[in-house]
Amino acid sequence: MYRLVVASTGLLAALSVPAFAADPTVALPMTAPGFDWTGYYAGLQAGYGWGRSNISGNDGGPFSAAPDIKGGFVGGHVAGLWQFDQAVIGGEADLNYSSIDGTAELGGPANMLGTDIKWFGSVNAKAGYAMDRFLVYGIGGLAFAGIETSQAAGASFSSSRTDVGWSVGAGVDYALTDKFVVGAQYRYYDFGSEHYDGSNGFTDRDQDVKLNTVGINLSYKF
Repeated sequence: MYRLVVASTGLLAALSVPAFAADPTVALPMTAPGFDWTGYYAGLQAGYGWGRSNISGNDGGPFSAAPDIKGGFVGGHVAGLWQFDQAVIGGEADLNYSSIDGTAELGGPANMLGTDIKWFGSVNAKAGYAMDRFLVYGIGGLAFAGIETSQAAGASFSSSRTDVGWSVGAGVDYALTDKFVVGAQYRYYDFGSEHYDGSNGFTDRDQDVKLNTVGINLSYKF
């Protein structure tokens, strides 16, 4: 009797092994893939800028003034990014219309020197670290701007040049969906020094413009 029970138990165990193998009762969970930052982007940005313009010359005697400049800007951008594990590299270009300007007195309130950044933009390299839908990055490259110098002393004088310099900054982006990305960014611009020829009795001058900006952006991923 005992041998019959042992044999029956062994037979049932052997028959149950294929059944469990063919029909498992527990499924292993799968981890969902993270957001992929690889792609091409286009979008809009807006923000606020502030800085300083140093105006100096030596026509008829040395003179200098340093208008504080500030104001808003709005523009557009395009970018291409490639992700390798958590590293993200790529390029970005932007162009902005701005109302960043300021004035300073030169010898009295009747003689004002002014600086007006009409537009500015940049072409940049971009590198960052991705944490799923968050991207923290640094950015920098070639910067350019349409900058006007002006003077009001009875009659008025103004002249515009395209200044070329450099820019560096940092930011953070967040992918709201698989197509829309929002972010915030800080940038520093140095547009270098440009020489402006005076006219109608106004003196020649050099103008050196530096700018800080903070902004928000919305991008669409293609």
